[in-house]
Amino acid sequence: MDTGSRATLAAARYAKIPRGLYAVTDPGAPEPTGGSETLVVDVERAIKGGACMIQYRDKCASQKQRRGRAAALCTLCADYRIPLIVNDDAALAAAVRAGGVHLGEGDIPIAQARTILGEHAIIGVSCYNNFSRALKAWQAGADYIAFGSFFPSPNKPDAVRATLDLLTRARAALPMPICAIGGITGANAAPLIHAGADLVAIINGVFAQIDSEAAARGIAGLFRT
Repeated sequence: MDTGSRATLAAARYAKIPRGLYAVTDPGAPEPTGGSETLVVDVERAIKGGACMIQYRDKCASQKQRRGRAAALCTLCADYRIPLIVNDDAALAAAVRAGGVHLGEGDIPIAQARTILGEHAIIGVSCYNNFSRALKAWQAGADYIAFGSFFPSPNKPDAVRATLDLLTRARAALPMPICAIGGITGANAAPLIHAGADLVAIINGVFAQIDSEAAARGIAGLFRT
């Protein structure tokens, strides 16, 4: 495939990534009494509140449980016409026909994930507080990059800290969607959006709230103000 064709495909994938709340499932939650059904209900509340993209992130369940949950979420997201991204596991994303995969530092290379998932899949990459990693991810064919942690996070208490200046620099230099992650809530998300974040990825700020639909609605509304 020539350079022009690759650029056209990349632009088409960028266009598939919405701007707004990127709700990430809670990896530390205990096994739901309702299994996949409980997870689907929780995620649907977030979608009804305005979440525009969902990431299935689960470090605790068995492979069989993860397959079932990912498949259920894939069906839900297809009903609402929003992307489902699977954390870390390109093979699982391919198996359930998810919209794409999110890769961290220890995961497979972007090129390998692209081979598994195909040219039309969305591939996101965690870049932490490292602009050089973001630049390399863009050059390697990533479709969005994620910086963080911007605030203390109970999910990753030892995570490196990113700054607003990093978002501003990336927004000026890179033509791709940019995601902010790490300890984000409705109370602290606005400066990240103003600095250039197209997406804010949130776990506890949505799913740990008493009314997750209302929490999602408040965060999603920040992108309209």
